[in-house]
Amino acid sequence: MKKLNGVTVAMVTPFDKNGEVNLEAVRNLSSFLIDKGVDALFPLGTTGEMYRLNIAERKKIAEAVLKEAAGRVTVYLHTGAMRMDETIELSQHAEKIGADGIGVVTPSYFNVNDRELEEYYTAVAESVSENFPVYLYNIPQCSANDLSAEVAEKLYQKHSNIVGIKYSYPDIMKTNKYLEIGDGQFSVMHGTDKLMHTLLTLGCAGVVSGISSVYPEPFVALYQAYQNNDQEKILKVKKIAAKFVETLKAGTNLAYFKAALNRRGINAGYMRRPQLELTAAEKEELYANLDILEDQLKLL
Repeated sequence: MKKLNGVTVAMVTPFDKNGEVNLEAVRNLSSFLIDKGVDALFPLGTTGEMYRLNIAERKKIAEAVLKEAAGRVTVYLHTGAMRMDETIELSQHAEKIGADGIGVVTPSYFNVNDRELEEYYTAVAESVSENFPVYLYNIPQCSANDLSAEVAEKLYQKHSNIVGIKYSYPDIMKTNKYLEIGDGQFSVMHGTDKLMHTLLTLGCAGVVSGISSVYPEPFVALYQAYQNNDQEKILKVKKIAAKFVETLKAGTNLAYFKAALNRRGINAGYMRRPQLELTAAEKEELYANLDILEDQLKLL
């Protein structure tokens, strides 16, 4: 089973002025990222505004990304939804259309206990083939539910197709607990892209990076430098990558991502209400900061 690794991009979802999904822009963004040398695409997650999309839209986006990727990179689809039946429907659809695997966020908003989490992921894992890989996805600051390493290990031992986790909270101790599952065979991908080098040295397989949806270059360069054990370049590149994370507000407001992509000539479109576009003043400040960072990118 194909696992995630390296620079896996959490993709934004482009909308047009009327709030409709722009599939042409989805395809163009996919190719832009692939051409920049990323290792995998991960659409329809938090960065993709998943809960603002209906099931039909999510299926169309999934199909567009896979068709454009055409096997050039690994593609995992995020299929977690507010309703369990929709999660299962999207997971089965992902397998049917040829995705390399899926990521599934914990149930959100309503609190669930460990037994309920285990049953939830069991139902998802059993709804697809035994050889179709599933990543758990824990982002407790957004979902309001935290997935313990103990429950993750139970699921890993119970289901051969549960192969790893995307963990998007900067808790190093818990990250280490995940890394101990399955004697290191359990794949841990992290969402804290600002700490990419630290996470790689801990043993994470890579990052699922939202910032890379806008500026993949520093993260691709950092991963290559890490693989080549180029310490001098690592020190230089990780500082630049961290600055991009800070400038783009670490993904806390996706309007920054879309404004920056649009400025790069990549049509990322608009936000879907209730979220709004950046103000003129916010854009002016963002663009001034990006001018400085892009000059540094040219030196890589």
